[in-house]
Amino acid sequence: MVKSVRGDLVESVPGDVVGPVVVGAVAHGGHCVARLDVGDGGPGRVVFVRHALPGERVLVTLTDTSHDRFWRGDATEVLEASPDRVVPPCPVAGPGRCGGCDFQHVALPAQRGLKTAVVAEQLQRLAGLTWEGEVEAVPVPGSDVDDGLGWRTRMRYHADAGGRSGLRRHRSHDLVVVPDGGCPIASPRTPAVVDRSWPAGAELVAAGTPTGSALLVAGTGPETTGDATPEGGLTEVVRGRAYAVPPDGFWQVHPAAADVLVGAVLDGLQPRAGERAFDLYGGVGLFAGALADAGCQVWGLESGRAAVAAARRNLVDAGKRARFTADRVERGLARLPGVVDLVVLDPPRTGAGAQVVRDVLARRPRAVAYVACDPAALARDLATAAKHGYEATSIRGFDLFPMTQHVECVAILSASASLRRA
Repeated sequence: MVKSVRGDLVESVPGDVVGPVVVGAVAHGGHCVARLDVGDGGPGRVVFVRHALPGERVLVTLTDTSHDRFWRGDATEVLEASPDRVVPPCPVAGPGRCGGCDFQHVALPAQRGLKTAVVAEQLQRLAGLTWEGEVEAVPVPGSDVDDGLGWRTRMRYHADAGGRSGLRRHRSHDLVVVPDGGCPIASPRTPAVVDRSWPAGAELVAAGTPTGSALLVAGTGPETTGDATPEGGLTEVVRGRAYAVPPDGFWQVHPAAADVLVGAVLDGLQPRAGERAFDLYGGVGLFAGALADAGCQVWGLESGRAAVAAARRNLVDAGKRARFTADRVERGLARLPGVVDLVVLDPPRTGAGAQVVRDVLARRPRAVAYVACDPAALARDLATAAKHGYEATSIRGFDLFPMTQHVECVAILSASASLRRA
């Protein structure tokens, strides 16, 4: 039954169906903004609606009414559909089901349009920047089909009480059993998990590369094939350099991501032999390796000790041209050289933060490459950079996470004209 909400006359709870509402613009976070008329003449209550598209007319099943200023909900009945709506390719995608994919109901070109709109809105609102770029498609290597499927090379599953592999529902610890054919966005190189029974509650990490795969089951140790070893992990190759990565360690999950991001960073920085460079939040040494191969002296900083150990092994051939320290960037940066030419920032989703940005730019590098997995965090840090005399000379967006709301950006920063004249 659809509730007609009028101010405080109706106290809605999760599970109530409200509307109809006309869906507004896409917002950061994988949902669209709608406003529910509450009959008081005001603009209406904000409802963040998943599984909808701008312009659609839908009924919304509320999922969270705990906030005073907004509610959350799912579009559970579409009364007027967008021409960009499609049937999700996964049988467990949709309201109340697997939370891993936000946009399976959206045609792939339109998904990239939504992500472009989100990046532009965040840059404008948080950094005052007008971005006229677009989120670029990134094909899966070896595939001639751009369908947004079969790309994710690292998957994390959980076993339910019956031993079946599952994925989390949106904003929940509840599990949705993986369909018989497996997760459609998982790379076929990752080990299958649907044809076996697992210990109840086990966490399963499945990873794959072109030459090997690994499956980690919490508490039972790794199962590996091909080039994967319990000690060295999986081997990834980027621009002729091999990187050993622990199966549960961080590596970009799209098979083309590392090469695409390295290319964007090198194109933006234009490194010169003999220059000094920092690779901050450096992981297993991806960008450090690219800079060292360009002839730079590189200092890498990463909080994960296992990742730093892997980076040292991966760049052992670089000798003293590549040095790595295990420490939080906020703390370890003070112990790096006071003069640097180039900096790569590849922070976690929360961003580098004002302190790190300030401390990096105080060294007056020639150029900074900021690799961002969250456009809001990128925009906040670009706003901080502007206060310290650095501006973005280019910002590129890449669709490295099809079917989801996530997007990767690479921004290149250099000193503003006023700072260069000082």
